[in-house]
Amino acid sequence: MDVDALRRGFADIATSTIANALDDLGLHGVIVGLRAVVPGTKAIGPAVTVRERTGVRGSFPVEDFKVGHMIEAAPAGSVIVVDNGGHPVSTWGGMASRAAQVKGIAGLLVEGGVRDWEEQQQFRFPLFARHVVPTPGKTRIRVEAIGEPITIEGVLIRPDDLIVADGSGICVLPAEHAERILQLSAQFAADDRQAEDEIAKGLSFREALSKFAKI
Repeated sequence: MDVDALRRGFADIATSTIANALDDLGLHGVIVGLRAVVPGTKAIGPAVTVRERTGVRGSFPVEDFKVGHMIEAAPAGSVIVVDNGGHPVSTWGGMASRAAQVKGIAGLLVEGGVRDWEEQQQFRFPLFARHVVPTPGKTRIRVEAIGEPITIEGVLIRPDDLIVADGSGICVLPAEHAERILQLSAQFAADDRQAEDEIAKGLSFREALSKFAKI
């Protein structure tokens, strides 16, 4: 899998288009419940997976929070994907985004909470989460594993599966299928552009739907 080529290829392709390709290949890879915390940002890169456990305040020692370990485990260009069970507790704040951004990490997905909304807008690090909350994760969250398969919304995410996330949602591309998904997605995107041109010239939307089945 040529990650740089995939990143370039998917840069201008929306997750809505990628989802069409996933459907055609019979792959379950769409996550819809995590939203972009910073509108207009996009994350593309191989997954670095993290599994967490959450309890009430005081459940775990501060040392178990390990946000720094997550950042250290993620190479430049990767996307950190955290399964925190959907809990409304923050596993990531503004300074973590800044540190990840400086390192060159491509983004973060959290099945759970993040904090520091105002700082996130300032840094514009691509960040996708189920909740934005002020509640700190220290002593509430324990990192249980880094680099093991996780599941979010029924979608299996393995280390190095390709992540593409934008304002519409998140697509998880199994590494062994990523190149074929790019080929199909690029064709669908080209069809969309042609349909747009023909609609501008007078083609009706119903006619466009008939001619371009994936728009």
